[in-house]
Amino acid sequence: MTTTAPHQVGKQRKGARGVLGNTGLYVSVGIAALLFLVPFYLIVRNALSTDPEITGENWKLLPSFQWSNISELFDDPTVEFGRSMVNSLVVAVSTTLGTLLVCSLAGYGLARIPYKHANKVFYAVLATLMVPTAVTFVPSFVLVSSLGWVDTYRGLIIPGLFSGFTCFLFRQYFLGFPKELEEAARVDGLGYWGAYWRIVVPNSLNFFAAIATITFISAWNSFLWPLVIGQDPGSWTVQIALSSFMTNQTVNFHLIFMATAISILPLVFVFLFLQRWLVQGIAQTGIKG
Repeated sequence: MTTTAPHQVGKQRKGARGVLGNTGLYVSVGIAALLFLVPFYLIVRNALSTDPEITGENWKLLPSFQWSNISELFDDPTVEFGRSMVNSLVVAVSTTLGTLLVCSLAGYGLARIPYKHANKVFYAVLATLMVPTAVTFVPSFVLVSSLGWVDTYRGLIIPGLFSGFTCFLFRQYFLGFPKELEEAARVDGLGYWGAYWRIVVPNSLNFFAAIATITFISAWNSFLWPLVIGQDPGSWTVQIALSSFMTNQTVNFHLIFMATAISILPLVFVFLFLQRWLVQGIAQTGIKG
């Protein structure tokens, strides 16, 4: 007759508790994932249905797969949805690239270039975060209108290139960047610009990708500023096109959901492609909880 040592029994109990704990964790994560995916399922389900199927009492789990809704959306003469997708893509990509360039240079200058007014400039940048957007909205529109940038890409892109918060994030990141790499670059004869472009940027791609993801999503989802600047239907972004399907007289539910499903595809691709860099980049900002 064999007996089990007490320490072995303890290990077995701990192992059983570990398996149960992992199982509970996986179940919880699975439930959370399903709840997260429910809105996306409803968007796709309603996008492939008719209006009576969306609003009717006899709700069905699966749609009737009305693939003609796609052609109806792009053939709608009142809304140039294809053009609005192109406009949003141009605005989002240009805003992202411009913001990365402007804010990274500003953050690098505040973090690395020594001059007596650096702190004052930094405090001025922080002060912009305390000003509500509504306060600067009208002056910004008056300026853009006086420059003749209404219904143009310049009016949609240039006012949003600088972000005080993004500049702050870049400064915090560059403060933690190893100075030894930059000092070695200066020994080789590189100045601030050379060190930034050849040393700092190539070694900070994770953080740049994280900021690019956040900026792209924000620019793509922007509504109020494009609504005011894009007064001609040819200059509408996708968010303005989405709102045009809902009027005082009619609401085209199937077109709204189909347009929504198509409009979120670029965001899904960007997030899936850059999600690893997004997590790593945010962890490198230097902001701790």
